Amino acid sequence: MTRSDTMLETPDGGTATAGPVPVHRSPHALRPVVLLLRREMVRLRRNPVRLAMGLVTPLLFLVVLGTGLDATSSSLGRAQLQDYRAYLFPGTLVMSVQAPAIAVGISLVWDRRLGVLRQMLVAPFPRSSIVLGLALGGATTGAIYGLLVMSVGGIAGIRYTPMLLVVLLEVLLVSLLFTSLGLLAAVTIRQVDTFQILVNLSLMPLMFFSGAMFPPNGLPGWLSLVVKLNPLTYGVDAVRRTLPGPDSLSSEQTRLLIWGWNPPVAAELGLLAGIAAVALGLATYRFSRTH
Repeated sequence: MTRSDTMLETPDGGTATAGPVPVHRSPHALRPVVLLLRREMVRLRRNPVRLAMGLVTPLLFLVVLGTGLDATSSSLGRAQLQDYRAYLFPGTLVMSVQAPAIAVGISLVWDRRLGVLRQMLVAPFPRSSIVLGLALGGATTGAIYGLLVMSVGGIAGIRYTPMLLVVLLEVLLVSLLFTSLGLLAAVTIRQVDTFQILVNLSLMPLMFFSGAMFPPNGLPGWLSLVVKLNPLTYGVDAVRRTLPGPDSLSSEQTRLLIWGWNPPVAAELGLLAGIAAVALGLATYRFSRTH
């Protein structure tokens, strides 16, 4: 708590010092983190339509595309995977966390446009706490979407074991990565339309070149390089190798190989955490320069 002197006008037109007036500043930097996290949860609870629509595309990929391609490969007698739906499920799981995580970045752009961001900036809290609160709110929302998709994993041969808790933590990390990148874009881009165009142009290539729909090995040179440079590839691979399901999920054919080396899951998750930390740091730096 700090003090400041307040000047009062006297009846004769002069001024007088009224004495020090306390100015309260909360010492708890975690308070905005909790408040912003709670705000995202309230938004999610009050908008069940958003929750339902966010699950439509991942479930269509899993049920329609997975079942259709699985039936086609079986009828042609060339099924190299026991069940294409099982192979597609990790990518579907990762896909489900994209939209809710990126939505936090969109909400930040709108907050700037509507003046809500100005109120955040004058609050007596470190701006890093605001960025962290937004990131955790988006990551948690994405993890909830992932949890709902995991609940229907039985149709893809996924077994309901305690190992799914580990998978959920991996999904939370991937969601944090998406949220961090979205916030970095949001504090850089001030126009809502521009931000939405950038997001739409980025999400599909990231997903398409992540090995979510086809094995990452044995690809042509240029395509193999793009897949290996895509950070989402390592998130999909880590989830696929951790999921308790058919043996085809952990076969040599489906594992990511980098010039003959199969990176351990811990290294893949460490890479994702490092990228998320860098994105959050840059977003905090940009946010601290916002006026």
